[in-house]
Amino acid sequence: MSSIPHSTQSESFQRDGAVILRGVFAPWVERLRAGVDRLMADPSPLERSYKPAGSAPFFQDLCNWQRIPEFRDFVENAPLARLAAELMRAHEVRFFHDHVLVKEPGTSLVTPWHQDRPYYCARGPQTVSFWIPLDTVPASNALECVAGSHKWGHDHKPMRFDGTPLYADDDSKPMPDIDANRDKFQILSWDMEPGDAVAFDFGTVHGAAATIGTSQRRRVFSARLVGDGAVFADRNGKGSPPFAHLTLKDGDPLVGRDFPVLCTAAA
Repeated sequence: MSSIPHSTQSESFQRDGAVILRGVFAPWVERLRAGVDRLMADPSPLERSYKPAGSAPFFQDLCNWQRIPEFRDFVENAPLARLAAELMRAHEVRFFHDHVLVKEPGTSLVTPWHQDRPYYCARGPQTVSFWIPLDTVPASNALECVAGSHKWGHDHKPMRFDGTPLYADDDSKPMPDIDANRDKFQILSWDMEPGDAVAFDFGTVHGAAATIGTSQRRRVFSARLVGDGAVFADRNGKGSPPFAHLTLKDGDPLVGRDFPVLCTAAA
């Protein structure tokens, strides 16, 4: 397994809001694939699959790490927390949630440009998502991230897949038309092998292409973590994940069995 030199990947993550990590989860690929199979055979109530007309389905489900044993094993025993601590430069690392995304060959649904931060029911100065493909993914079908967008200083209006605003009273700025102005942005994407990971900040603008033109499935396990000072963000029931059972108030420390501390730096 590859190690992460703090002076290189961490600096890239802090500067660009996204970095590629080669082979860091390769020993866990088969375990995660088994967990995805188990999940797709028994989805949770939070399944959010899309079935575009005339196209292959796009399966999504989230918050399953406590009931899918392969996912729990990964969260608790993979080098996830150590990598997160090094990238975020955090003293404490807390798990936020897991997300499985499976695009079948021929899926015509593009994941539009967005930031995760305004959707999430958590906020804080240190955040990281790991986008971990379980299949070979060419850069043309992989995650794309806009370098430095986590430092733009504002969140863009969060939208649903149908193009309507997530929050009716939201007056935040619309996302710029990145595809029409790609030459004006530094867009990061990489050819990826199973067990590689893209680590990116919750505020980083990112998207992903449709899987048209490929015979390959694109299975992805994504793990989201937070560092020091993370708090609950009340999205009035519209955020992600919904966590309807929580009694936390806006601004409360993000604590509870859903958000376990995975590591704490030695004093």
